[in-house]
Amino acid sequence: MKGGTVQINWHDSKPVLTLDFHPNSGILATGGAEYDIKLWLINSGEKLPSVSYHNSLSYHSSAVNVLRFSPSGEQLASGADGGELIIWKLHATENSQTWKVFKSLSFHRKDVLDLEWSTDGLFLISGSVDNSCIIWDANKGSVHQILDSHFHYVQGVAWDPLAKYVASLSSDRTCRIYLKKAQTKTKGTGKTNYVCQHVISKAENPSDDSKSVKNHLFHDETLPSFFRRLAWSPDGSFLLVPAGSYKVPPATETINTAYVFSRKDLSRPALQLPCANKAIVAVRFCPLTFTLRGTNPLGFFKLPHRIVFTVATLDSLYIYDTESVSPIAILAGLHYAAITDITWSPDGHYLAFSSQDGYCTLVEFENDELGSPICLPEKKVIGDEDNSSLKNPESMLIEATTENSLAATKAINEVNKISVKKADDMVIDTAPNKSLDAVDNEISEAESNKHLEAEKEVIGDDRSKVEKPDDMVIDAAANDSIAANIKISEIERKEKKVMDDDSSTVKKPVDMVSEASANDDLVAVNAGKTESPSAVTILAVNKPAKRRIAPMAIDP
Repeated sequence: MKGGTVQINWHDSKPVLTLDFHPNSGILATGGAEYDIKLWLINSGEKLPSVSYHNSLSYHSSAVNVLRFSPSGEQLASGADGGELIIWKLHATENSQTWKVFKSLSFHRKDVLDLEWSTDGLFLISGSVDNSCIIWDANKGSVHQILDSHFHYVQGVAWDPLAKYVASLSSDRTCRIYLKKAQTKTKGTGKTNYVCQHVISKAENPSDDSKSVKNHLFHDETLPSFFRRLAWSPDGSFLLVPAGSYKVPPATETINTAYVFSRKDLSRPALQLPCANKAIVAVRFCPLTFTLRGTNPLGFFKLPHRIVFTVATLDSLYIYDTESVSPIAILAGLHYAAITDITWSPDGHYLAFSSQDGYCTLVEFENDELGSPICLPEKKVIGDEDNSSLKNPESMLIEATTENSLAATKAINEVNKISVKKADDMVIDTAPNKSLDAVDNEISEAESNKHLEAEKEVIGDDRSKVEKPDDMVIDAAANDSIAANIKISEIERKEKKVMDDDSSTVKKPVDMVSEASANDDLVAVNAGKTESPSAVTILAVNKPAKRRIAPMAIDP
């Protein structure tokens, strides 16, 4: 595993708000505050992937917030400020390929923040600042259905790969699940519409006087991001939703989380993944599925294969798989401003994410570093009762005391609080993995039935405001260790200097490059925060491990 922030002029130093890989050629498309869409060629490099400019698509008259290629790769949808939504079509000639405007979809009154294609590429769904979702007929360029149940900005949408559901996430603190239903007509063919089946907003949390109190599951509109990009797993077995927050009584600290919704029961979260001290703004799945490693038979998913996915907070990125309890890799401190979008290449070799600081980070995985890819059977609609990605609630409940749940999050927070005076002092150590038996013992010793509560005030969003990162660190496991749990060792810092978070000036991030070690040891990154980019030194370490990061189950 290697990569880092690619310091090229992506969009004239303006914020990069979205990116997506072409499903066939692997060309990377990026968009942002510069209005143009740019296409890039990605190739392997010695320390980090190389990027070369390929082409620009000019049409939008405002900032481009979201880009998504159709499953076939023949079309590209782009959503922008002011309600602009364009479908581009690929025209192939003998010597080249050209993208031309195919349809202009006009109905949204305000900024389009997110969109997603249906699996067959015939429809797409978009979410907007006008509080609505619209399902579009891509070939006709017309509105198929308007979903206007939200009371605030719709910042994320997702289309079930099994073609039965669509989901939306809004800053009104609700996630809505819509079910596909066919309506019969007396004349002509029936029209398929979606009806709201679930509105997920609150969860019960018992108070000290044994009375149940319902608390919000998601951040409100003060979340400092324009995006809450949710996603379905490639096999449709579960839905992953960002922007969650909760408290474990009697603690007062709010824990940011992403919720896992099993297809068997989309009315409530089945698991929650605690992450760093910043809100989660996007999630994205690797398009490939992998064979099981057999390292954790007592995991929380009962899938016949392994799925890899990424969770992005405002300033860091976590890579999980469905066979591990903790993240298999953590990337933090690579940007001076909020992360805005994530994407995987179609072959799973590259992971890219964009930032408001005007730069993108690319991570390259070696062959089979994530595992051995397998092909899923042909996708078809399956009844809820037949397709559950998670074990039954009785068998999958993860219990945690207040102390253990806070300690789990504290382990990750250690990464985000590291900031020292000298470049030579910036060494982040990771330790060898605990045995799986030890992990299982920790889980079994925890106490039961902890619930959610979320009432955290956060600062308002300002696209022009850029903050310096709290840390400059990449933690990653090497080849055979990548599926194991990462443990974050304690960092000794005697002369610590906390960096100022109030800067409104964008500085170029340092040259952050990570390379996985050739043995089973985990790696540590020694990076310097200097005015000019500096190289990264890789050190192998073996130090005592801290507490792991454990997901928690929700028992409403």
